[in-house]
Amino acid sequence: MKQNVTLYSTMMCPVCSMVRDFLTNMNIEYKEINVDIKPIEMIKLIKNTRKFSVPQTNINGDWVLGFDPVRMLELLNAKEK
Repeated sequence: MKQNVTLYSTMMCPVCSMVRDFLTNMNIEYKEINVDIKPIEMIKLIKNTRKFSVPQTNINGDWVLGFDPVRMLELLNAKEK
């Protein structure tokens, strides 16, 4: 089943790179929104999550803040069941 994964990141964020590498290594397709170059997306993100930090990853409608591979896999596997 196709996953709906969106990563909100910045260019200079080392934790964003960890999330990006994790998703890539797990062969998970994702859309990346760089809030450095799309500041309006950051405003929308803050409105949705009430958090002013990156990375934030939306997986099938649920949010993961920071790098939490266990939670990411839980959400990804929940969609498959």
